Amino acid sequence: MVARKFVVQHNDSLFDVDYDSNDGFEVLKFQLFSLTSIPPDEQKIFGGENLLVKDDSDLDSVTDKLRLVSIDEVDEGSSGTVAKGDNAFAQSDEELARMLQAEEEALFFQQFQASEDRGQFEQRIRPYASQVLMYEDPVRQSAARNSVPVDELEEKALVSLAKEGNFKPSKLEQDHAFLLQLLFWFKQTFRWVNAPSCDGCGSETINCGMGAPLPSEIQFGGSRVELYRCKNCLRITRFPRYNDPLKLVDTKRGRCGEWANCFTLYCRAFGYESRLVLDFTDHVWTECFSNLLGRWMHLDPCEGVYDKPLLYEKGWNKKLNYVVAISKDGVCDVTKRYTRKWHEVLSRRNITTEPVVSAVLSDITKDCRKGFTPQRLSVLEDRDRTELNELERGLHSQSDGSISLPGRQSGAKEWRIARSELGSDENNSLSCSECPVRICVDEHVTRILNALCSLLSQFVENDFPKSKIVEILEMVKNVLLNLKKASFRLRSGSISLESIASKNFVQQIIPPLDVLLAALSLKSEKLETCGRVNFCLAADPVKTSIALPVALDALDDIIDNLRSNDNFGKGSLPLPLLKPNRISSGLALASGEELPFGIVTSAFDGIRTSKWEEPNGAKGGCLIYKVKDGQMVDLEEYELMSANDAPERDPMDWVVEGSDDGGSSWFVLDKKTSQMFEKRFQRKPFKIHSVGRLSDAFRFRFLAVRDVQATSRLQIGSIDLFGRIVGS
Repeated sequence: MVARKFVVQHNDSLFDVDYDSNDGFEVLKFQLFSLTSIPPDEQKIFGGENLLVKDDSDLDSVTDKLRLVSIDEVDEGSSGTVAKGDNAFAQSDEELARMLQAEEEALFFQQFQASEDRGQFEQRIRPYASQVLMYEDPVRQSAARNSVPVDELEEKALVSLAKEGNFKPSKLEQDHAFLLQLLFWFKQTFRWVNAPSCDGCGSETINCGMGAPLPSEIQFGGSRVELYRCKNCLRITRFPRYNDPLKLVDTKRGRCGEWANCFTLYCRAFGYESRLVLDFTDHVWTECFSNLLGRWMHLDPCEGVYDKPLLYEKGWNKKLNYVVAISKDGVCDVTKRYTRKWHEVLSRRNITTEPVVSAVLSDITKDCRKGFTPQRLSVLEDRDRTELNELERGLHSQSDGSISLPGRQSGAKEWRIARSELGSDENNSLSCSECPVRICVDEHVTRILNALCSLLSQFVENDFPKSKIVEILEMVKNVLLNLKKASFRLRSGSISLESIASKNFVQQIIPPLDVLLAALSLKSEKLETCGRVNFCLAADPVKTSIALPVALDALDDIIDNLRSNDNFGKGSLPLPLLKPNRISSGLALASGEELPFGIVTSAFDGIRTSKWEEPNGAKGGCLIYKVKDGQMVDLEEYELMSANDAPERDPMDWVVEGSDDGGSSWFVLDKKTSQMFEKRFQRKPFKIHSVGRLSDAFRFRFLAVRDVQATSRLQIGSIDLFGRIVGS
């Protein structure tokens, strides 16, 4: 394996592409397709001196500067296009030179605009150097830990890793994943306050000024108290702006100051090296040192966004000046992490000169580190130097143009408008148009559906009454619900059928029931009495965690269909989902996806509430699925499910294509127009009439959504492929 980073020029755009040479040339072409919308079979890729890169090219050693054109562009202008590519790189160098010149000019003019006085700048930082010491208090840390559902977050962290194919993560990987789940949990738990509800009747309130703090409020740093008058009963409601994170753990409400203050305590409570980050243009967030990444990582609890430091400049259109990170170990000017327009930022840093900024931060850091051992000081100083080098290297690096960063989402719209933080598109979201090839970890979905199909077949073959079938399935569902609520490392339970079925029938359905338990990574224990099956975890508890939501959603669908189906009987299984030969464990690549939850593999995970979301797919989006290990499949049927909301985003027109050469060429398998999903989570099956044409890859080209005027987005709850594997 050779990990490569290519810079690919197409027309006037440059794209950074991370690539593993073991993936094969067709995967690189899929990645380029997601960036440029040029289908793989229409791509020509050149490198070096107009050298055509082909299937048999040595992708380990080919130049890292490539040029992509479509077949239509190649004819006579190849050499001219190469020159154009060289010009593009040259223009990039010229732009860097202009930026460096602008930085020098900004520093020159700063000498005349900024004061040498350090007082104003130091007064902004010093109070925070004391405040962050509260995060080290054992009482506060204990209160924070006790308010977190640790077992639940540990399970979610391990599941998130398992869904990427990592069932045996290292301690560093687990810690990193837990931190992200802590961020998501905090985002859902903490409440943003525009104006508090009335303490008396719960109605809306309006601001009516400031009030004198009470002793009980001052005790927790609530020296600023906002007053709000109820629109209904006219009662006055107080909103103290508490600075003590211990109180915030209890109230769980506030604005960005309270959010970042409290979340940083949570991070310290779970042992993460953490810093409170102060943005002088009125925002606060957190940084944690990721031992997995080997660097400081940005986390914004208000937005639920992590490791996207350009969120504010690129997404919110903020005009940054000073961004300072404060911890118990010192303070650091991290502005360069959050900008790619340093020359512009410099022109706004006019509180004092750069040498004074450095001196103030150095003095505060020395005060923070008084009493530290020489060994500890050495470690911190090495880290400081590493971070300084990292900030300088990243300052002039190209930002990832494939990542769309949203405007501010937290706070009332009027407030965000007043702060000019909506960004270019208030409905934007964190999304990516340069999507990686993702592994579908969904073999358990196929096993669960096959097991349920087998179980239902036993009911049909024995002419079991529909009411009894529903009763048994409801009982199984309730057992699984209780199982899901239990601690994921200690799950066990039992299913008793003796009260609702004959001994003979119970003996017949126990084998398919055992198959279902095995699909859930559970194992049955001894049969104590007729009709009772005890079970416990079979091995890795994370596999059960992944499988349980799939089984519960499938059971819901089956029960709903049974209740509404009058023709259910022997020789007929007319229920969606209950089809054999579901294809699983392939590779998926999308033209775009929502981060972090709307990624393409969410369409294959068997969970109803997850979905693939293409932010720019309303008028055209694409998904490519490569069959595992290059196996050839005779596709017989596919099934689409509508997502949880926004009917206007449902696919309406699409084309399904197959490929027998890994995606180099395509042939049409099915076309659909004017399709309509009448409700949410509705599954619609579609037969393939041209069966017999073998494929090792499939492409869904979604041409339009239900209402292209109302949305720019495409979303799909699930995609299931059913077919016969005939070999590799």
